[in-house]
Amino acid sequence: MALSVRLDLKQSQSLVMTPQLQQAIKLLQMSNMELGTFVEEELERNPLLQRDESENTPIQEIVDPQVEASPDSESNSSALEDINLNTQETSNADSIDAEVDNQWSSDTPGDQTLAGSGGLDNTSFNKSSSSMEGDSFDWEQNLTSDITLREHLIEQISLDMPDPAQRLIGTQLLEYLDDSGYFTGEPEEIARSLSCDVDLIENVLNKLQRLDPVGIFARNLSECLALQLIEKNRFDPAMKALIDNLEILGKRDIPALLKICQVDEEDLAEMIEEVQALDPRPALAFETGDAQAITPDIIMKQGLKGKWLVELNSDNLPKVLVDNSYYSEISQMGLDKDSKHYISECFQNANWLVKSLHQRATTILRVSTEIVRQQDMFFKKGIEYLKPIVLRDIADAVEMHESTVSRVTSNKYIATPRGIFELKYFFTSSINSSEGGDAHSAESVKYKIKRLIDEEPTTKVLSDDKLVQLLNNEGIDIARRTVAKYREALGIASSVQRRREKKAMFAK
Repeated sequence: MALSVRLDLKQSQSLVMTPQLQQAIKLLQMSNMELGTFVEEELERNPLLQRDESENTPIQEIVDPQVEASPDSESNSSALEDINLNTQETSNADSIDAEVDNQWSSDTPGDQTLAGSGGLDNTSFNKSSSSMEGDSFDWEQNLTSDITLREHLIEQISLDMPDPAQRLIGTQLLEYLDDSGYFTGEPEEIARSLSCDVDLIENVLNKLQRLDPVGIFARNLSECLALQLIEKNRFDPAMKALIDNLEILGKRDIPALLKICQVDEEDLAEMIEEVQALDPRPALAFETGDAQAITPDIIMKQGLKGKWLVELNSDNLPKVLVDNSYYSEISQMGLDKDSKHYISECFQNANWLVKSLHQRATTILRVSTEIVRQQDMFFKKGIEYLKPIVLRDIADAVEMHESTVSRVTSNKYIATPRGIFELKYFFTSSINSSEGGDAHSAESVKYKIKRLIDEEPTTKVLSDDKLVQLLNNEGIDIARRTVAKYREALGIASSVQRRREKKAMFAK
């Protein structure tokens, strides 16, 4: 068979990530600080954008926990009329830009499902990804930068605390760190604000004290140094005695230290040298000059008759508008071709930004409102009643894609009567009901286990099997190994150990 060279034409379809599509995806997941910086840059770059100095009425929703969310309501449909999946008679690029929140399904190339349309294979995605190369791709966004202490700790909390309730408490405790890395909060007050036991706060605090940098979340200098010595496996009784008497060490009263530590002078000198090599201010290893307080994107207030009032924080909303009068004026001037093209491009970009900011704000409010509605009992009664929900629960309720909900809840904070929380921390795992009813939050099951053990009689310690039986009687379908895992997570000893401890106490 002879070989020959020929030319073939092949027609195919692919989703091209235009610069506007890339920016629309980034815009939704930006924090309020990042969004403010981006808008400021656009104001400097685009002459047709100007600040809106008028006083706008805050965009708000009233949440009634007894009423199911209605995505088809007039307020919801009017708020999102610009991102309807069935939009017709628009150009391909414009339709993609307008529908990005509902159609673009994933942040990663591993999931190429397109909501409301057919599948998108890996080949077409790889082709579209190549369009990000060149001038339209912002390489500066991919450069590494100095990480802050808060970012460093949040990353560790997310990895070390798989339970959302514990992560929620961990992020709350972050707010009580001073510049040196010491914990300044009162566990009792924090427990009251979250309506949970002090033991749970202490348990989370103990886990936080094992994070990097070593010594973080210590309550005083002695505890900070002790945590570092424990990490080095050097916290023996003699060293503990030295750390407990730092005031005497500061006075350099060697005879008194020799008597307290029960060591000779050579050992004491080595111990003092070790202590002097420790870091008394572990947080100073991180850059803290640019650290700023968290400002919530959503404000939640108590309404009438058990309802909640949820509104966007107007202080965080960039207020910009398109200067149509200036555009009309300059369009009537005799401009050359390049100038006309530039002005037309600025006008389109300005309209796109104003429209996208409105869509972003409305989407955040819808998702936040639904989270508040579904977590109503948590806000009323505390962390024990944290409801098990996942991204799909919220996405189905507001008729959005899960990836959109994921972007909305990332780096977005809500100020509630119980404190300021990141939206993503309201998602928690669940345990099935043995009676076919509503599922139970993993954290609420932990509380039930702790309550049962606290109430157990001294002469009749509950085994894990007995706990399983009691929980099943309360409608919770749980395995014995899960009970053991939750018990250990709460720092509660086994039934054998508890029985021995109680017998020893009774003997005394």
